[in-house]
Amino acid sequence: MNVGHRPTLIASFLHFDVSFMLWVLLGALGVYIAESLGLTSAQKGLMVAVPILSGALLRIPLGLLSDRFGGRRIGAGLLVFLFLPLTLGWRMGDSLPALLGIGLMLGAAGASFAVALPLASRWYPKERQGLVMGIAAAGNSGTVIANLLAPRLAALVGWHNVLALAMLPLAVVLLAFVLMAKEQQQVASQRCPALAAGGPKFLALKQADLWWFCLFYSVTFGGYVGLSSFLPIFLRDQYHVAPVTAGYLTAAAAVVGSGLRPAGGYLSDKFGGVAMLTALLLGISLVYVLASRLPALGIMMVLIIAGMACLGMGNGAVFQLVPQRFSGEIGLATGIIGAFGGLGGFFLPNLLGNAREVSGSFGPGLLVLAGAALTALVALRVLVLVENGWRRAWAQPTPAPEAVPGRVIMVPYLQP
Repeated sequence: MNVGHRPTLIASFLHFDVSFMLWVLLGALGVYIAESLGLTSAQKGLMVAVPILSGALLRIPLGLLSDRFGGRRIGAGLLVFLFLPLTLGWRMGDSLPALLGIGLMLGAAGASFAVALPLASRWYPKERQGLVMGIAAAGNSGTVIANLLAPRLAALVGWHNVLALAMLPLAVVLLAFVLMAKEQQQVASQRCPALAAGGPKFLALKQADLWWFCLFYSVTFGGYVGLSSFLPIFLRDQYHVAPVTAGYLTAAAAVVGSGLRPAGGYLSDKFGGVAMLTALLLGISLVYVLASRLPALGIMMVLIIAGMACLGMGNGAVFQLVPQRFSGEIGLATGIIGAFGGLGGFFLPNLLGNAREVSGSFGPGLLVLAGAALTALVALRVLVLVENGWRRAWAQPTPAPEAVPGRVIMVPYLQP
């Protein structure tokens, strides 16, 4: 049985943290880049969204590679690769096409999700998955670091040089990851039996549950990463907030979302992932509806922080359930679900940017986001009410800590 490995959990957190910081770095620098290149609202949304898109798409192949060759090896290679777009951005990036190409490469950082989380997950037993996955994925606090430091540094040294400075923490984390991360050898040959046999069958793709998780995660994680990337531009365009102040406000909202992700996993362990996700999707849709009225800045920030709290805990709730359902192909499942989460993050900045350009207001775009969250909520409740065997079909009995031999109970977090 997996008994845990704290150095690997810490290494996974650091990997995800620095990767997430780089993934949203163009968004954190978005105000300065947009002003230097004279971008329109739609172009701003595209610039911010491109790294999210490439990171989302790369999660699937990197999830497969993680299952086949191990998260430690693939994770180290990913960190090494990220020096390339940072170097190009430092020396180039003076036009929108060049910046989009750099953004595509820098977006590879977003694929850390499909490497770092499975690496940590394999070390821990089922009853600790919600908390462990929440801790590892709390590395999305990298958005906080990016939005706190990048605008301030850009004001001092210029946004090109911020990309150069970002290579310093990347080098430190690469060294720490190589020294601390370790594969769970006991399950190495069982990560993805189809891949180990030499012929990918992608059995998980045939499971409807996978696609429902994709829908839920596109709302929760897509909302978190999309807002974290686009919020500085939104605050600048809608409320005329100074770039550094916009970065601070974005960091405040992002730290709530990332900090509460482990809480979402823990509460899902305790009360049930389905119950938590139901409440959180309702909260997300309500926040979007209220935000669509574009109230005063103070009220809007309260709504944004509340929304980020729900989004962050929603991420934890979804990934409290995923390891239960796809324990044998956790890398593949994490990659696919994470990819759809990233796609949600790609559409959000584009949606808001184009809504502003077409209608002159961000309000219609926020209403569409509310509709997406409400759709996910309805889908979840239909699954629970109509598909009676949805959870029972894959819930596995787990021995109670004090149980006598032969006595088992159903894991409590899979109950309605």
